[in-house]
Amino acid sequence: MTITDLVAPEAIIPALKVNSKKQALQELAARAAALTGQNERTIFEVLLQREKLGTTAVGYGVAIPHGKLPKLDRMFGLFARLERPIDFDAMDGQQVDLMLLLLAPEGAGADHLKALARGARLLRDQDIANKLRASRDAESLYAVLALPPATAA
Repeated sequence: MTITDLVAPEAIIPALKVNSKKQALQELAARAAALTGQNERTIFEVLLQREKLGTTAVGYGVAIPHGKLPKLDRMFGLFARLERPIDFDAMDGQQVDLMLLLLAPEGAGADHLKALARGARLLRDQDIANKLRASRDAESLYAVLALPPATAA
């Protein structure tokens, strides 16, 4: 499974304009709801509850907000490059400008964890992160996310 198995070309936001963590989660929930047919409020609440357990910022300017939804039938991902970095309570103190939203069906178990690990590995790769930060449109961002690991490294 690659990130592009989870993130469709239409699930890329090239320049998300937000000013806060909460606003970012609201915008991601709205876009995810439109693409999955799930309830926007439910997605937002799941993401907020997860953040209360501890930040989903993984360092290096990357956050991977995630959660499980009872009515979702498959894993879903959405990628956003923020127009301006925001505070996301990251352990390394860096502001976040790359976000990968991951939603999983309630019974996803190991698949959910594998997707989180894969996303974290990919986005914490400084070469990949730099290419994503330099990309200005959805097509370019998707092309970087779709790079095979050997080419990306």
